[in-house]
Amino acid sequence: MMETGRRRVTDQLGSKMVHFYRLPATALPLEPGELNTWNSASLAKAVANLGYPGFRHLRDGRSLNPAVVLLEAISCSDLEVRVVESLPWLVIEYHDLDWEWLTREAKLRDAQNRLGFVVTLGRQVAEKSSAAAARVKLREVEESLDRARLAREDTLCQQSLSEAERRWLRKERSADALHWNLLTDLNAEVLPYAA
Repeated sequence: MMETGRRRVTDQLGSKMVHFYRLPATALPLEPGELNTWNSASLAKAVANLGYPGFRHLRDGRSLNPAVVLLEAISCSDLEVRVVESLPWLVIEYHDLDWEWLTREAKLRDAQNRLGFVVTLGRQVAEKSSAAAARVKLREVEESLDRARLAREDTLCQQSLSEAERRWLRKERSADALHWNLLTDLNAEVLPYAA
């Protein structure tokens, strides 16, 4: 019944099949959860299960599709900085994820600027680390998202910033953050894996 589409593949069974057949995490179902149910702790665990070395201690073995994790992260209004810093790693490591689905879902949530900025940071790190396939794919995605860039100012999952912090970031943000209309001081040089 599952093979013919008459019965849904559960998340648990999907994870077992991916592990058994040694498929990449990008083969897992693309089913976003309920918005506002994700937080820094649950996203840190999800990124850890996808192999992020900075959260190695949080692994519990259950992986989700990286496109779903990324969508849930950029949809959050407030995330811990350490979780936000892991997102460019996610786009480098899983540069072959379903970008069409992710871009469409990000646009539905008005999060394409956040996604574009994360992709820009990922591309910059990929250029330094000679990850040619990731660099090429991320450049392509970046150009696609640039055409859908919003003029509205936003933060990178930091809605609780005070007005004083917002004023400071307007002056001190990078050219890339300005391009994507985001109030953030994050840049590729400060990412822990960008060496």
